[in-house]
Amino acid sequence: MKTGKRILIAKPGLDGHDRGAKVVARGLADAGFEVIYTGLHQMPEQIAEAAIQEDVDAVGLSILSGAHMTLFPRVMQLLREMGGENIMVFGGGIIPEEDAEELKRQGVAEIFTPGTHLSEIVCFLEKKL
Repeated sequence: MKTGKRILIAKPGLDGHDRGAKVVARGLADAGFEVIYTGLHQMPEQIAEAAIQEDVDAVGLSILSGAHMTLFPRVMQLLREMGGENIMVFGGGIIPEEDAEELKRQGVAEIFTPGTHLSEIVCFLEKKL
């Protein structure tokens, strides 16, 4: 079933592990979302520009490097500056619970940690988009 919703999956920063991001991208595509995967080592500016150019409904950021408290807010700031304030940002990876709560306070829609079932991510996006 096609949802008509477009999602950009990105790996910000120097993190070189993208298996989880690829699994999520494939799972979302299988669920009917149109998915754009930007690849490894993306700067926040590149992610925000791609999101605007691709006219996406959401950006999923995947991170394992520990730089989430810097990179996630920066992507959100750039999206606002570029006119993408309506683009939902969600994230996943190795993110401590207290950091996840702070990111949510800053506007990240949800944080998914390792072990989250793809169906949970799909259900969340179907409800929110």
